[in-house]
Amino acid sequence: MSDNTPSQPSDPTSDMLWGFWYPALRSDQLRGGKLERAMLLEVPLVLGRDAAGKPFALRDVCPHRAFPLSFGRFDGASVECAYHGWQFDAHTGQCRHIPSLTSDSKLKCDRIYAGSFPCEERDGYVWVFMANPEGRNFTSAGTSAGIAPNAAPSAPPAPELPTFSAGYQISHLWADLPCSVDHGIIGLMDPAHGPFVHQAWWWRSRRSIRDKAKQFEPIPNGFRMSPHAPSSNSAPYKLLKLITGEPATTTIDFVLPNQRFEQIRAGKYWLSSRTTVTPMRRDLCRLDFVAAWNILPWFPVVSFIIHVLGPRFIRQDTEVIEKQALGLKYEDRMMLVDDADRQARWYFELKAAHLESQRTGAPMRHPVSGPITLRWRS
Repeated sequence: MSDNTPSQPSDPTSDMLWGFWYPALRSDQLRGGKLERAMLLEVPLVLGRDAAGKPFALRDVCPHRAFPLSFGRFDGASVECAYHGWQFDAHTGQCRHIPSLTSDSKLKCDRIYAGSFPCEERDGYVWVFMANPEGRNFTSAGTSAGIAPNAAPSAPPAPELPTFSAGYQISHLWADLPCSVDHGIIGLMDPAHGPFVHQAWWWRSRRSIRDKAKQFEPIPNGFRMSPHAPSSNSAPYKLLKLITGEPATTTIDFVLPNQRFEQIRAGKYWLSSRTTVTPMRRDLCRLDFVAAWNILPWFPVVSFIIHVLGPRFIRQDTEVIEKQALGLKYEDRMMLVDDADRQARWYFELKAAHLESQRTGAPMRHPVSGPITLRWRS
């Protein structure tokens, strides 16, 4: 495909990637013995904390009559369905009690499961590992729903934001994006929209457009913009250089399925951030941004940039997504052109390579050769 060839959108049946961790909720949304709902990859989830404070995630569907478990009670160990009182272990989903059974019933309730999902807490988020839509306690097609003789598959550790010193501050921002995950992610990595969407005295303007050249290299499940000097035409980066008094470098990674990491280092000072675009439904995503830093903790300049300017920045992107959705009703083809859209092309190629690896069981063939230098104007 040439650089100027229109590109068809990804297959709608495969636009969500399984076998990865996704942030379901922020940690502060999960309190005490309350049950909370979430939606990931069009899978309804019910989440909570057990008596020891450890989070759990179950499929929000009772295997008996498909009643949402989130309407039920939770005693710190078991979730009780509000329809017939069936009780399920919060972490494994195993049925512990069926009130309607008589003493001579031959039904073995401990062989019945509500789908459960590995769940871990990192960086102020509750992460859920989405191996499949049913949860780890369901067997393959052909086996009765809710019956799980197989052991739960293991999951790798949940993602963690890199930090570089013992003491630091951390903040979170978020927003809903009314779009597919593909449009959300390629918007996340798009380097050319800044002077048009984010025009402001504190960021940049059309007059600040200039030639850019960045080197990229492949990394596992993604690609890296190699360490480079931060953009000199953006006010926050200018301010950072003034504060630290030392030359700064920026490294930016994209990693499947949805994570963009950025690290800014200047001597002993650092700022580390991660942005994720998580599909809740095929037409709705959630953007989550977390940043940690040790830059002048006694002077709230970084906190001001994140908490005051950050929401404005995100709101501008959200407004663009909302307006783009109007056009996507009539034309869903995308034109990926030249180096400015190469990262978007790499994303689709990485995604296709991952899906092919899942289908065949063969190691993933990385589509990015490197190092390679991309050039654009922004």
